[in-house]
Amino acid sequence: MKKRLVSLAAVLLCAVLAALPAFAVAGDTVPAGPDLQVSADYDWNRFRGQNVTLYVYNWGLYISDGSDDSIDVVKGFEDLTGIKVNYTTFDTNESLYAKMKSGAANYDVIVPSDYMIGKMIGEDMLEPLDFSNIPNIEKIGAAYKNLEYDLDNAYSVPYTWGVVGIVYNKTMVQEPPTSWDALWDIEYAGNVLMFNNSRDAFAIAAKKLGMSLNPTSTEQVQAIAEELKAQKSVVQAYVMDEIFDKMTGGEAAMAPYYAGDAIVMMEDNPDLDFVIPEEGTNYFVDAMCIPKGAKNKEAAEMFINYMCETEVGAANCDFIGYSTPITNVWETLDDDLKYSPIAYPSEEVLANTEVFISLPDEINSAMDMAWSDMKSYDEAGSGWMVPVMLLLALALIVFNVWRKLHRRQRSDLY
Repeated sequence: MKKRLVSLAAVLLCAVLAALPAFAVAGDTVPAGPDLQVSADYDWNRFRGQNVTLYVYNWGLYISDGSDDSIDVVKGFEDLTGIKVNYTTFDTNESLYAKMKSGAANYDVIVPSDYMIGKMIGEDMLEPLDFSNIPNIEKIGAAYKNLEYDLDNAYSVPYTWGVVGIVYNKTMVQEPPTSWDALWDIEYAGNVLMFNNSRDAFAIAAKKLGMSLNPTSTEQVQAIAEELKAQKSVVQAYVMDEIFDKMTGGEAAMAPYYAGDAIVMMEDNPDLDFVIPEEGTNYFVDAMCIPKGAKNKEAAEMFINYMCETEVGAANCDFIGYSTPITNVWETLDDDLKYSPIAYPSEEVLANTEVFISLPDEINSAMDMAWSDMKSYDEAGSGWMVPVMLLLALALIVFNVWRKLHRRQRSDLY
């Protein structure tokens, strides 16, 4: 994506505002580093000099980090506020949940997806937010508030949204895939990548079967798991962030993934393209939350407010390719992203999407067990061979024992 250049006038304005903060009024801005402007009518200095460190846990490759000529928004926050940020990443909602549930780590800001937010709210794992510290909540579009996972909009602030589709290599796939069936096509055996997380993988198999991506019975879970087992013979690898190297490097023909990441991969490799299958797909929202018992709740709310600043939100969307819920950010985007049918699908496409909901414990447990069973299933799709091989090994052991005893008996006779 094209990166915006800072004009000389903007640099001079930053210098003036930095020198004359006392004259800032509502609507004015102050610099957060040389490339960002943020609202002046917010007390960004309230924690300066207090030795505060925020622990932020986000998805990998999910923030403008200063690489590839992008803006380092975390450093901008640190310079603006005097707060140190310890920023680490996770690769699936399930790994985030497991780490939080174990109590092995203490974070101040996390960025789960919709269904995981609902689960964590239900288990009293999140702090209700004080929106007096997050006035930028007003910049979030109404379409992204009060959704099923957080009906009262009390625990989360939307960060990005998007859909799931198929990334494919035009030099390796003759016709653009139109159905999730393509990910099961034996013609591409060894050239298909698949999600390495249960919820996304189960959703794709469910859509292929004409089912909801939110199973309502253990029988449905098992049927979906059997479909995933049937796919294993064509799967090269189960991946998350590894998809970037594999698809941009031409190591696989196709893979399901998130639209925002598809845009980034397509920039790095023009042979790649993206489609949303005809059966429909998942529509998701990732949002910023504060875990229960966070040590720096007010400073965490400041960070969330900062992430909703117009220029910060624009920098993030420009770099990571994901769609923004911040209403005035869309207007600032380059036209190639603003009008992208991948980042901003048509109403017709969105009408054929489905959101994840928080599932009952019985269904979650069944899915976890089925996922583990599927992953341990023989890669060639012949899971029946495992018990057979064990029986053969046992038979060989018994035969060897019998042979030794038989030899001993013969030696006793002679």
